Amino acid sequence: MEQPIKQSAAPLAVIGLGYVGLPLALQFAKVGTKVIGLDIDLRKIEKLGRGESYLMHVEGERIGQLVQSGGLSVSADCSRISGAEAVIICVPTPLNKNREPDISYIIKTGEAIAPYLRSADGGRKKLVVLESTTYPGTTDTELCQVLERGSGLKAGHDFHLAFSPEREDPGNPQSRVADVPKVVGGLTPACLERAMELYGRVVKTLVPVSSARVAEAAKLLENIYRSVNIALVNELKLIYEAMGIDIWEVIEAAKTKPFGFMPFYPGPGLGGHCIPIDPFYLSWKAREYGRPTRFIELAGEINSAMPDHVVARVSEALNQTGKAVKGSTILILGLAYKADVDDDRESPSYVLIEKLEGLGAKVIYHDPHIPVIRPTRKHAKLAGRRSVPIDSSADLVLLATAHRSFRDYDFSRLKVPVLDTRNCVAPPKRPLLYFRA
Repeated sequence: MEQPIKQSAAPLAVIGLGYVGLPLALQFAKVGTKVIGLDIDLRKIEKLGRGESYLMHVEGERIGQLVQSGGLSVSADCSRISGAEAVIICVPTPLNKNREPDISYIIKTGEAIAPYLRSADGGRKKLVVLESTTYPGTTDTELCQVLERGSGLKAGHDFHLAFSPEREDPGNPQSRVADVPKVVGGLTPACLERAMELYGRVVKTLVPVSSARVAEAAKLLENIYRSVNIALVNELKLIYEAMGIDIWEVIEAAKTKPFGFMPFYPGPGLGGHCIPIDPFYLSWKAREYGRPTRFIELAGEINSAMPDHVVARVSEALNQTGKAVKGSTILILGLAYKADVDDDRESPSYVLIEKLEGLGAKVIYHDPHIPVIRPTRKHAKLAGRRSVPIDSSADLVLLATAHRSFRDYDFSRLKVPVLDTRNCVAPPKRPLLYFRA
């Protein structure tokens, strides 16, 4: 018989110490749960071991205090979960080159932890929770099967299994792990109860649902909702632009309605790990059931076409000074996919760089939060480029991210065109040649 539910003396293991896993690990450690942070990136392990942060919104001092006190330990050795009470998986779920789900990180993690799922003391059953966004059925089929096969144990009987989607919002100071309601779905009612007990230590509001599949589907709905609405406003931007109507003024007017409307804003394309990727997890899975996903596909087409619109506007702006894209130097402001973060995953700025360079332009960039471009899966050839100062040495400045520093910057001093894709520059800071895209 299982031990009564209580704060365990055994540690919690968090696998994947990125934008989701690290803040979660720190929150558990903060409330007194000993945490083992696991990651295959040895550079992360070394930095955390020294009490250093590699995420802009996570303070190194906070990490150092928890490492020094023993509340947080870090490692690349998965065997350390053998003594853990629970394992939370926070690994990437990208798309492959054919825009199909790549759950290989989940599967490899499952294979790595399966040999260590037996209860260390023969008492409390171990809990495994997946937080990585994926299509409905991943937890109770693919992950469950790999865990059972590698451990010789039965999920829901010998160990608990659940899904609880991450809801991180980097750059938003109001978004804290403890304050964001947590959706939780278990393989069995006992699995749900165990997962609720674990997350109840660090999250104020828990939202139990009937299954892991419902929890997986809820996460996809959240991001599909955003993708479709961003596509809608991107399309309206182009329509209103043709009519001579300012979409930004339209949005400001519409959002005064106190019910039935939520503002979304146009931009140069979609970025981040969620919105450009997650909707296609559902569209891929829906094909298995013979169901079309027209909204998802159309939203993807509209949002993916925005960089081409921006490139066309770059050409128009350069023409105002008698120049062509080919041979011009273009300074892109912002590599991060959203304002005031250092997160460049799926950033549309990388697409813009490659499209403009494909037309013969020289592209440089400035981002106060990304001093050097890190290696990425899709844009590896850009790695190593460094941020340059903002000045008039370029032929055009392309503002792609609405960092606060750009909102404060006085662009009126520049003698070259500024193309603003985020409605970031307000009068009187606009230069003489100011354009919006």
